[in-house]
Amino acid sequence: MAEIKNYTLNFGPQHPAAHGVLRLVLELDGEVIQRADPHIGLLHRATEKLAEQKTYLQSVPYMDRLDYVSMMCNEHGYVMAIERLLNLEVPLRAQYIRVMFDEITRLLNHLLWLGAHALDVGAMGVFLYAFREREDLMDCYEAVSGARLHAAYYRPGGVYRDLPDAMPQHKASILRNAKAIKQLNENRQGSLLDFIEDFTNRFPHYVDEYETLLTDNRIWKQRLVGIGVVSPERAKAMGFTGPMLRGSGIEWDLRKKQPYEVYDLLKFDIPIGVNGDCYDRYLVRIAEMRESNKIIRQCVDWLRNNPGPVMTDNHKVAPPSRIGMKSNMEDLIHHFKLFTEGFHVPPGEAYAAVEHPKGEFGVYLISDGANKPYRMKIRAPGFPHLQGLDEMAKGHMIADAVTIIGTQDIVFGEIDR
Repeated sequence: MAEIKNYTLNFGPQHPAAHGVLRLVLELDGEVIQRADPHIGLLHRATEKLAEQKTYLQSVPYMDRLDYVSMMCNEHGYVMAIERLLNLEVPLRAQYIRVMFDEITRLLNHLLWLGAHALDVGAMGVFLYAFREREDLMDCYEAVSGARLHAAYYRPGGVYRDLPDAMPQHKASILRNAKAIKQLNENRQGSLLDFIEDFTNRFPHYVDEYETLLTDNRIWKQRLVGIGVVSPERAKAMGFTGPMLRGSGIEWDLRKKQPYEVYDLLKFDIPIGVNGDCYDRYLVRIAEMRESNKIIRQCVDWLRNNPGPVMTDNHKVAPPSRIGMKSNMEDLIHHFKLFTEGFHVPPGEAYAAVEHPKGEFGVYLISDGANKPYRMKIRAPGFPHLQGLDEMAKGHMIADAVTIIGTQDIVFGEIDR
């Protein structure tokens, strides 16, 4: 009788559930995975190398393009590393704006994760629900930076500009009549903060809707419970962070354990799982969305009552005002120097990490005193998670590989860099 051998299957890089350009080489015994070997590098853009050829400020937009669903969180890690090298004070109002937008970004990330994960597993409705809420949050991005996706809003020393007093409104078009436009603009009559506050009032109800569709859905539980179990010890050993680590029951969150900006002034909880399976990681992220909503509300309340500068007054790092630049020779020189050669950073090295929606996102910068980084290294949260895929998938079925990739919340821009 012929000997039955394992056979090898390419999963991706064109598979819709491969989350970008993952090529997963699966070694199968029937439909059971014996080995999962991730092949990466199909999206390599050399971000770390490009940063050595650009001034510190010119590299900010590259950060948005790493994890392209957690844009401002990437920027945050990068500008914090620069601020540490420069020993730069950031105005308190700018810190609150950063924290508020970090949490808006966390919601954007988790909503896309929820929609895509559910779609991978076979639930279509949640995807449409999640994108409805993402539209509102994207409008907040656009109101503050002019871009819906790649914002480049955080700058060394603060943020690009203060929050707008008026929320942009929908205009009448051939697609929508005046009545529909009036309805769409109902919660856009005030400032950006009014719009965000209105969203935070509505959002808990939306999360209830997602939970109604999924949490006790027996098919969802059959596909997630007991799949991709990671023990607390293995999660730590493999370098997991974020919801992947907290899903295994370890209460580790940089916002609490190594607070940065104003997180130590805000009230929120760290949700953790019990079993370390895909279902627990789903519950952790759902609970995180509720916590982020609380943080955003606290920031809105503080920002309403505390006007002030949103950028450092050090004109070696931040541009002077337009009026100053056009009326004062010294300001004009600062402006010209800043936008032609950038600012020079004293020699040294710094590492800054933020609690990114996917885990610990860190930027390690080495300066040799020039206006460009000597070296930059990015600690991408998704990289160690993908490394653990083989261990998580072993012994599961092919269909479960899709669930495990979904629960890892992988985005290839940051893994390939």
